[in-house]
Amino acid sequence: MSTVAVIGAGYVGLTTAACLAHIGHNVTCADIDETKIAQLNNGKIPIHEARLLELVQEGTAKQLLKFVVGAQQAVTESDFVFLCLPTPQRGDGRADIGAVLEVVEEISPIIPPRAIIINKSTVPIGTNASIHATIERSDIAVVSNPEFLREGVAVTDFLQPDRIVIGAMDEETGERVAALYAEINAPIVQVDLASAETIKYATNSFLATKVSFVNGLAAVCEAVGADIELVTRGLGSDQRIGSRFLQPGPGWGGSCFPKDMQALVRIATDAGYEFDLLKAVIEANEQQFDRIVAKAEALLDQDLSEKNLALLGLTFKAHTDDLRNSPAIEVAQRLAAKGAILTAYDPMVTSESGIPQEIRLAASMEQALTDSDLALVLTEWPEFTRANWARFISLMEGPRVVDARNVLDRKEMVELGYLYDDLGRT
Repeated sequence: MSTVAVIGAGYVGLTTAACLAHIGHNVTCADIDETKIAQLNNGKIPIHEARLLELVQEGTAKQLLKFVVGAQQAVTESDFVFLCLPTPQRGDGRADIGAVLEVVEEISPIIPPRAIIINKSTVPIGTNASIHATIERSDIAVVSNPEFLREGVAVTDFLQPDRIVIGAMDEETGERVAALYAEINAPIVQVDLASAETIKYATNSFLATKVSFVNGLAAVCEAVGADIELVTRGLGSDQRIGSRFLQPGPGWGGSCFPKDMQALVRIATDAGYEFDLLKAVIEANEQQFDRIVAKAEALLDQDLSEKNLALLGLTFKAHTDDLRNSPAIEVAQRLAAKGAILTAYDPMVTSESGIPQEIRLAASMEQALTDSDLALVLTEWPEFTRANWARFISLMEGPRVVDARNVLDRKEMVELGYLYDDLGRT
């Protein structure tokens, strides 16, 4: 058992703390948000994530997990200090590492000798080496240990990862960090600091590229009469490519892909290389939002002004309550700019906080669809697939559906009498 401090009780920090306690470590999780810490100490969590509440409650019951206000309370007796802090995108595309540097400055004088600072925050390449140089303590090591947690399955991703990446300045430090994960059966990829930092950006950028490729491929399928589901079946069966992330949709978003793509472009530019491929992927994603709007216009004779549109889904993907950089929100804002009247339903969105003022929230699918001229499926929630669309057709002013997630049965929707469009299916 190791004594671990986790600084930051956000999405990554809370998952990291709960999972480390679950595998037997003594964990103290710190955050500056007093309300959040009080909530966590009362056995509640501020986010929706499968299994996370169960692990938090398990850890606190076993006295392996506690929550405190402020980093200083957490680090004074810790062997390892995880930094799980936000690095939001700045206006110039660079990641803002102010929170990381502030915490490092705060804890550097008080962490125990031979402690290891483990950075899970996504930072520009070279940041961790700079942190080590500025600590001015030869007995403290800095390690890059990037996270690859998908919202909705973050606990599973932590406990059953494809790999664990550890970037260290020397082999002994890397081995000490690897020992923290001894209870997890996964390959350990030990590399240098800069390579670990690059792996994180490269992973998200490649996945975003894959999504934009399949969205463009769906457009080609529509133009030539091919079926995207059949095409991706054949494409994904090639082991060099794989079948994951080959599902077309309204575009990529979320808390990581947009900022990490922009950051890698900026990092490359600063290093003297213009990463035009990634710039094109970012532009293609913007075009995909507009393409969904164009599909709505096509079903409404090119006029969205004063049309009642039902938006089914607002979160950036199903099984999360996260609205950050959601493709659904991006599409909604473009629809509103063309004069559409928007009513949205999402099973995890019950407050208007975080959504544009142009969107009115409905309490149910039925309420959202009533008197609507067109519905857009923007998030792949299972209840949209299971819904009784035969009954909904009588609620709508115009039975039109743009299925931007390809989750509905195309043949069934057409047979029911809907004017129906999706992405690349025939």
